[in-house]
Amino acid sequence: MFTIEHEFDASVVTLVDEGDGELNEDVTITIFDDEVLLEQLHPRTGKPQTISLTLQQLDDLKAALNLPEGTYSLTQSE
Repeated sequence: MFTIEHEFDASVVTLVDEGDGELNEDVTITIFDDEVLLEQLHPRTGKPQTISLTLQQLDDLKAALNLPEGTYSLTQSE
């Protein structure tokens, strides 16, 4: 399950783990004009862990989900 909220300066997507068994903490993805922040509470410490991705890194991640094993470099099309 997930939620989407549009705020003044960002869009926020929250991924909620659901199902049977042990569940992971929610993942909050905050999308700004120039970066994407992923945040999740550490299950033992309860402290938030944050990862910052540039938009280029996010594009690379999207491409990597559909490619076989290997090393790649994306180029901008004109």
